[in-house]
Amino acid sequence: MSIDRIVELETKLSYQEDTITQLNDVVCRQQNQIDEINKKCELLFSSTRALTEKLSVEAGEVDKPPHY
Repeated sequence: MSIDRIVELETKLSYQEDTITQLNDVVCRQQNQIDEINKKCELLFSSTRALTEKLSVEAGEVDKPPHY
């Protein structure tokens, strides 16, 4: 194998390692965003459920309708 070929392979490897690092950073940021969205959804569902229960109690509907 010639020196030029080795240098070319090392250069390609270096670019690939950089690309993998960048992609990993993107995936990590996206996972953090997904985790944050999931937390917000859980809070929204919890708030909605609590509000629904509060409104039901205030309206005198203690039992859930039969379709639940």
